[in-house]
Amino acid sequence: MAVLIKDIQRNSNEIIRIEVSEFKGKELINIRIWFQAVEGGSGNVVYKPTQKGVALNISEFDQLKDGIEKLGQYIKDRQGGNIPDQPETNKIPQEEEQDDESSDEDDEPKPPKKKKS
Repeated sequence: MAVLIKDIQRNSNEIIRIEVSEFKGKELINIRIWFQAVEGGSGNVVYKPTQKGVALNISEFDQLKDGIEKLGQYIKDRQGGNIPDQPETNKIPQEEEQDDESSDEDDEPKPPKKKKS
């Protein structure tokens, strides 16, 4: 069973819902967009989830909280007229592949090699 934490009105037809739910025995923080729909039999307007959103393991809460705090500081700095420093991004290094057919060392990306079937 999901525990509703907060609904944030996005527009007249959508909310962003923050909830804690369980999936396959793991507790998850779910942040998802929900839309208004009319229930078939009763005609009541209800909210239904979309696929747009993110689910985080509850153990990732401290990292999420840290990100929200940094976002708050960024907004505060911007409102004060400061341009905040940008942290280095966590880039995944790409393996460099040596192409036997060409020996030029330009920086243009090459299309991936096709696998033989």
